[in-house]
Amino acid sequence: MDEKAWWLALHLVPGVGRITFKKLVGYFGHPQDVMGATAGQLMRVAGIGPKLAQAITGFQIPTEVERELRAVQSAGCQIITQSDPNYPPLLKAIEDPPPVLYVKGEMSGSVPPTIAVVGSRRPSIYGKVVVEQLVQGLSGAGVTVVSGLARGIDSVAHAKTLEHGGRTIAVLGCGLSHMYPPENRPLAQRISRRGAVVSEFPMRTKPDRLNFPLRNRTISGLSLGTVVVEAGERSGALITVQWALEQGREVFAVPGNVTAPTSRGTNRLIKMGAKLVDCVEDILEEFPQYAIGGKREGASEREEARQADGTPDERRLLALLDPVETRHIDWIIEQAHFPTSIVSSLLLKLELEGKVTQLPGKLFLKALR
Repeated sequence: MDEKAWWLALHLVPGVGRITFKKLVGYFGHPQDVMGATAGQLMRVAGIGPKLAQAITGFQIPTEVERELRAVQSAGCQIITQSDPNYPPLLKAIEDPPPVLYVKGEMSGSVPPTIAVVGSRRPSIYGKVVVEQLVQGLSGAGVTVVSGLARGIDSVAHAKTLEHGGRTIAVLGCGLSHMYPPENRPLAQRISRRGAVVSEFPMRTKPDRLNFPLRNRTISGLSLGTVVVEAGERSGALITVQWALEQGREVFAVPGNVTAPTSRGTNRLIKMGAKLVDCVEDILEEFPQYAIGGKREGASEREEARQADGTPDERRLLALLDPVETRHIDWIIEQAHFPTSIVSSLLLKLELEGKVTQLPGKLFLKALR
């Protein structure tokens, strides 16, 4: 067997997780040496008892490895181990990184800067609008957006990144032979063509609630920083934040309506010291070493126009709008004391400049700047 197969063999042994894998390889030097050790030799390693030692020595290496490799090939995936030069360097730098990654798509060791965007599974319109604005800016700066393919903010982050021509990585809490949630299978296929779908779990691993904290650890480990857009007090996104803090990565949070349950987690993060984000530059300026701030490749006249003050009438309309609460056009007309035609014309101009976002039903939000 080649080196990659030995890594895979030890990874597949039931009971051998990240920490145990690292401990065993640290003691013996290589997965092949671990798999060739006797039970007595294995039990010299702290924490390795008779049951786990027997699981390793009794593991059917050729049969199990060949079956896993067939599943990998059938799904059009590849395996990357920590010994592979394409293993993501940011992830490799954390404590106890996954020894093996299953990848569908392209995972290069020289990936551009990466930022995680996570949040509520039940986002508001505001949350979806903010995510699109942020990932559009990140994509324009050459940043890869990382998320977990979950319903809600994660799915919006992936989909909008692709719409804006960016690169995205989806990290799963199950094996790549499964897809969770199942309705995101088409999205995962699109992601694999413009980035990668990644899992640390063997191919046939089903979704399990115990897997998702590890999935979140990998999301933050792959990223320079984690941005949270809408999160309740017990949101899974906050687990990703905990891992990010442990890994010494940056944490960002988008403020939300103080009366909304999905804002309680993000607003509390800001109180605790997370950087408040109301524009993409708040994220980019934290990583000058990657030269992703300032004037960005692909920046359009529309983006630059957003920074202009505009005419007095435009400023008057903008002052009536809010980035969180939607305003109906009839309310705007009443408050502005302008003719309907003037308000419609000004709103269209502001929308084209990226200063205003129009939602279905003639509702408007002030765009984050």
